[in-house]
Amino acid sequence: MLRKPAQALLIDLDGVLRHWDPAVPRAVEEKYGLEPGLLLRTAMTWELYRPAVAGEIIDAQWMELVASRLPLPPAEAAVAVAEWQTHRGAVDQEVLDFVREVRAAGRPVGLATNATDRLRADLASLGLADEFDVILSSWELKIHKPAPEFFAQAAEALATEPPWVMVVDDDDRVIRAARAAKMVALRWTARRDFGYLRPALGL
Repeated sequence: MLRKPAQALLIDLDGVLRHWDPAVPRAVEEKYGLEPGLLLRTAMTWELYRPAVAGEIIDAQWMELVASRLPLPPAEAAVAVAEWQTHRGAVDQEVLDFVREVRAAGRPVGLATNATDRLRADLASLGLADEFDVILSSWELKIHKPAPEFFAQAAEALATEPPWVMVVDDDDRVIRAARAAKMVALRWTARRDFGYLRPALGL
């Protein structure tokens, strides 16, 4: 139990505030005769994904690496990946409304995400650029979740001591790391979680 309401919110982007339509990669894979799920599985291969979110390579280089792993001629693979990447996800309006509610109550909100250099452009295209008090991008920090240093920098950016920061994420590893950093953390599963988050933030 919290001794008092959390004073700040640290919220994840993908899987919480932004959702991806699985029909998009599925359609591209079908069009180019690729195995279902291959695009995302290739992109999330650790040796490709880690440098992309750790600020070691840019998004375009990451996608070039993904294309190079596909069982297609190089030019065709590049086109397939480009078609997949035209979809930049969709905002969960109910979660966005909650973020606005938290900020309206005087609680700072930080976006905490493992991202590439495309993050700022994505936020602008999704209408999210001005919806947070701070943006903590792994690509910009050169540190990715669940590293302890990520949470230390997040608390500093929010000007809030770790025990009074509420973390919302859909990754169990991140939740464990946030709790190890002395933050309060909730693994996002569904909208019913608002029933816990509102009182936990004193709303």
